[in-house]
Amino acid sequence: MKKSENALSRRVLFAGAGTAGVLAAVASVLPSPPKTVEPVAVPKEAPIRGGGYSVSEHVQHYYKTTRI
Repeated sequence: MKKSENALSRRVLFAGAGTAGVLAAVASVLPSPPKTVEPVAVPKEAPIRGGGYSVSEHVQHYYKTTRI
C-alpha cells in the first residue's frame, strides 16, 4: 500500500506545481492598475542678491534631532 500512497502524493505534488506555474503565468499577463501621477513641485526662484537659505521642513527636522 505504501507504493500507492507515494504515487498519490507525487501526483498531488506535480499537480500543485503545475497549478502554481499556470497562476504565475496568468498573473504576469494581467494588466496592472493605472498609476497616479503626482504633481511636480515648482522650485522657487533664486534670490537676486543671494541669501537663498530658508528654513524648510527637513532643516527643522535636522535641528530637532541635534537638540540634547
